[in-house]
Amino acid sequence: MTRDKVTVRTLRRMKERGEKITMLTAYDVSTARAVDDAGLDVVLVGDSLGMVVLGYPTTLPVTMDEMAHHARAVARGISRALLVVDLPFMSYQVSREDALRNAGRLLKEDGAEAVKLEGGREVAGTVEALVAAGIPVMGHLGLTPQAFHQMGGYRVQARSAEEADRLLKDAAALERAGIFALVLEGIPAEVARRVSQALSVPTIGIGAGPFCDGQVLVTHDMLGLQTDLSPKFVKRYMHARQLFVEAMRQFRDEVRSGAFPGPEHSYDLDPPTPQGAP
Repeated sequence: MTRDKVTVRTLRRMKERGEKITMLTAYDVSTARAVDDAGLDVVLVGDSLGMVVLGYPTTLPVTMDEMAHHARAVARGISRALLVVDLPFMSYQVSREDALRNAGRLLKEDGAEAVKLEGGREVAGTVEALVAAGIPVMGHLGLTPQAFHQMGGYRVQARSAEEADRLLKDAAALERAGIFALVLEGIPAEVARRVSQALSVPTIGIGAGPFCDGQVLVTHDMLGLQTDLSPKFVKRYMHARQLFVEAMRQFRDEVRSGAFPGPEHSYDLDPPTPQGAP
């Protein structure tokens, strides 16, 4: 693993060399530092923050101001990883002017190095406009959370031959429009394999099987901090919420018993100054 700064060109070279790309989410400076120290290639400030940090039922209520706020915090915590920030719902769908204004803000003011948006051929023109303005764009196909109501919930996509063909055409259109990478979420592994082989840009899977050029998970999910949802594709590498609760209970008990704070956690008065000292 190199400690060189990761750029969009780095990811393309990794695909060419057959090296897997790793990506995790972060929404605050402490998590960002941990992800960067762990050597991940990409840090994503996802609109998933709406559900795992802000308590919204879906990602739809997340605003540009909320994305910008968390992007600035994460930018302060990373030095190596590529920082990608989601464009939230209705920040790019109304017009290309909106998309340029909002994406430009994330790069100019909030520390983002690239943006991610959802959709296929219907957003290809927007992708072209962003790329022409010098804004790197990561695409997102398959299970697209901003289309929650349109999809009828969080459902696996592209299971039929017709849907798979449509997704392949969307991926090709996004590549022509200039994306530097493509997230594939919640689709059959075979469909992800076909897309990954067809594109020259890297694919990053989440619930899309092992054939993508990289993988991403929501950090809160893989650490076991978020336990309300348990998608099949999530592997929990620890049960952090249980550890947090146990530590908090220990703190509660020690405060109640008087064991905390002890002498080692308390400050002493300065020693008295001797009489006659200058």
